[in-house]
Amino acid sequence: MEAKKAFEEYEMYEEMRSGIKVRAKISNVGWERSKEIELIVDTGAIYTAIPKDILKDLGVVARGKRRFKTASGELKELPVGEAYIEIAGEGVTSIVAFFPRGATPLLGVTTLELLGLQIDPITEELRPMELLLLGLEM
Repeated sequence: MEAKKAFEEYEMYEEMRSGIKVRAKISNVGWERSKEIELIVDTGAIYTAIPKDILKDLGVVARGKRRFKTASGELKELPVGEAYIEIAGEGVTSIVAFFPRGATPLLGVTTLELLGLQIDPITEELRPMELLLLGLEM
């Protein structure tokens, strides 16, 4: 059973690796240090997750821990902090999870929404989303 679980996790990982990739500039919230990296857009991930060695090099500080459910259904606790994330000239401060060293960086849906971006289901590219304020009357 363990072999089957490991294979399924590998299959999910390989499928994810072939997903939509985007280049982003990641900075600490004071913008003193930054680095451009490639992330895989993962609309199944709530938060953006970046390897801890990159975040620590940028001076991003862990401010707590959150529990996450993995693709295999396991719960893992990871440190979280805040980073400034910029894509195509638009930037926001967002919660980021500290992934293990060497893990593939993921761009989560919270950061996507904060940036006002969505995935075009036909072209599989990022595009601006229509931002709604339905309770606002002009």
